[in-house]
Amino acid sequence: MRETVQQVIVPVYVQAELPLALRPGTPIKLLFADTPDDELLGYGVPAEWLADVKTATEDTLLALADHLPAEAAEALLELATGGKPRVPAPAVATANPFDHPDAQRRFRVMTNVAELETALNFPWEKWTVFLHPEQRQWVERDYTGPARVSGSAGTGKTIVALHRAVYLARSNPDARVLLTTFSDTLASALHTKLKRLVGSEPRLAERIDVASLNAVGLRLTKAQRGPVALASRTVVRQMLSDASKAVSGHKFSLHFLVSEWEQIVDAWQLSSWDDYRDVTRLGRKTRLPEPQRAVLWSIFEQVRNALAAQKLITHAGMFTSLATTLANSKHPPFDFAVVDEAQDLSVAHLRFMAALGANRPDALFFAGDLGQRIFQQPFSWKSLGVDIRGRSRTLRINYRTSHQIRQQADRLLGDQAVDVDGNCETRSDTVSVFNGPPPVIRVVKTEAEEIKAVGAWLAEQFSAGILPEEFGVFVRLEAQLERAQAAVTAAGVPFKVLDEHAETASGHVSIVTMHLAKGLEFRAVVVMACDDEVIPLQERIETVGDDADLLEVYDTERHLLYVACTRARDHLLVTGTAPASEFLDDFNRRISHSPTAL
Repeated sequence: MRETVQQVIVPVYVQAELPLALRPGTPIKLLFADTPDDELLGYGVPAEWLADVKTATEDTLLALADHLPAEAAEALLELATGGKPRVPAPAVATANPFDHPDAQRRFRVMTNVAELETALNFPWEKWTVFLHPEQRQWVERDYTGPARVSGSAGTGKTIVALHRAVYLARSNPDARVLLTTFSDTLASALHTKLKRLVGSEPRLAERIDVASLNAVGLRLTKAQRGPVALASRTVVRQMLSDASKAVSGHKFSLHFLVSEWEQIVDAWQLSSWDDYRDVTRLGRKTRLPEPQRAVLWSIFEQVRNALAAQKLITHAGMFTSLATTLANSKHPPFDFAVVDEAQDLSVAHLRFMAALGANRPDALFFAGDLGQRIFQQPFSWKSLGVDIRGRSRTLRINYRTSHQIRQQADRLLGDQAVDVDGNCETRSDTVSVFNGPPPVIRVVKTEAEEIKAVGAWLAEQFSAGILPEEFGVFVRLEAQLERAQAAVTAAGVPFKVLDEHAETASGHVSIVTMHLAKGLEFRAVVVMACDDEVIPLQERIETVGDDADLLEVYDTERHLLYVACTRARDHLLVTGTAPASEFLDDFNRRISHSPTAL
């Protein structure tokens, strides 16, 4: 039924530049003017709203969507972003009405007493594993090879990955399914979500192994060859330092040696001078002529010998060995693997996954966002045997973050992200399904003023009914944690500083560094200490020896701030002290970036 709305307009005269679409002589684009009425009705648009839909523009679409049935609103959002909405099939008279997709978005039918008891015991705010009916097609589709879903923050990639793992386990009663990601923190979050999803089906849950890739690799290695001694990053760094001092006549910094070792020599498991001389240093922009490579190899060869002498192995070496073993095995440890946050997989991780999948149908399923790559350099998936071309889907509708927050956070990134294999992700056509207040950007003179301003903002949100556990406060480095703690204390509420396990506490504000933000979600977020030389971090900039490498540093720093900001659902405050981060200017103006590479 259509309601009647009367709006009282109070004129307030301000001088401002007209938006482009409202300037005299500029035509206003009507999104659905050429869409046939029958097609709109087929999407669920009520006949009474056809005229309004026909005159909808980019500026009025979200407000209009609030008045339409959910299935109609989502279809229009899909249509506006260049997609083709799925027309719901007519309900069969003899079928169970609760099986219809439109019913499934509103009802959860319990199949047994245990499932009902589990549902009643969970607070409503913990129902965070709902799969939208429009995303189910990507969960239940058959793929002839490796497949990937991508999309900007909040589009439901993790939920799709979670349900894909459950679907594979349920459809293949004898199969073992691996649900994994690159860090222990994210694996713990996936395990929590899985318990919420299949807590009433323990036998099904037993066949889904949830662990980080490093944990899986270590477990499989111990099962195959017994105890293994892994070389820590600190040990390798010391070996590189010692070898560098032993080789005279070079000016390579320790930072450069560490990154060259991690991203090229160890990542690709180069074992000879010929391998290093001829390798394509993709992702490493600093040019190295052959004489310089020869000096570098003399350093790296000493490190390889030191590792062998101490019987140590790196993570990359461990996964390369596992990949070789799997390639010669007829019985892989897992029948299917689902990988979340795939943009931050290392070369060794992907080599292992390629061997595990062996190009079997449905064996590998990835979920990730090129714009959230903060740990790894770009490299070619195809060269390692993982070719997703033709089996990649970009999710374009954001169900988690408000239109206002998403729109401004997207300004930190380019309109497109392109990986090394040419797969392109476009974020300019992403839309959110709900509105909210615009983000607040505050730059003050001193840290004391920032702490006071953040404390006042938090107190204001608390008084509006937001609970302490619905708040997240992020900083770039551990050195800024004290500023965040002081701000929350000023608001008069308890807090918890999250570690790599990322376990939030009821009644406590969560304080965490940006690198641990992945997998978290809050109703309100504060991103503090966005100061000059903090983000982008001056220490990283000073270690760069080439302009092209500098661009890579800036890109990953932008991604880091983007990840922190998009943890917010409804409210976002970003603060810093003058001079503030140059990235804060990007929230207030549209900028042009070159495409970001995976």
